[in-house]
Amino acid sequence: MKNLILIRHAKSSWDSPIKDIDRPLDIRGIKDAHLVAINCKLFLPKTYLIISSIAKRASETAIVFAQNILYPIENILFKEELYTFDETKLERIIKSLNNSYDNVILFGHNEAITNFVNKFGDVFIENVTTSGFVFLQFNSEAWQSIEKGKTMKIIFPKDLK
Repeated sequence: MKNLILIRHAKSSWDSPIKDIDRPLDIRGIKDAHLVAINCKLFLPKTYLIISSIAKRASETAIVFAQNILYPIENILFKEELYTFDETKLERIIKSLNNSYDNVILFGHNEAITNFVNKFGDVFIENVTTSGFVFLQFNSEAWQSIEKGKTMKIIFPKDLK
C-alpha cells in the first residue's frame, strides 16, 4: 500500500517584480498553511517522507506544515525537479520514488497537482486550491506501478473558515 499526500503551495505574493521561483508566501498564505496543517494531523500516516519543490513559496509551505506536525525541517527533501507545472513530469517523479517509503507528502504546484489527483484519484477536483491537501491511497507495493487510487481526504482552507 502506498499513500501520497499532495499539498499545493500556499498563496504567494505578487507584490514585487521577482522571478517566479523566488516568490514568497503572502500573509493569507501563511495563515492558510497553518490552518490546514493543524487540521490535517489526524489524517497523516504514522511515518512519512516530506519532499518539496525548491520554489520559495512551496518550500515555505513545507516548512510551515513541518513545524505544525512536528516533522524535523532538516529532514525535508527539496527537489529542483518538483518545480514543475506539468502533471506528466510530476507523475514520472512520483513513480520514481524509492519503494522503501510507503508514505510521502509532496509540496508542489498547479496545474500538475490538480491534473495528477484527477488522473489518479477517484474524486474529481475542479482545482486544488492554494494550501490544498489531497490524500491518495494506492493498492500497490511499488510507486512505479501505481494506478487509479482512492481519494481518502481533501482539505481546503475555505472549508475550515
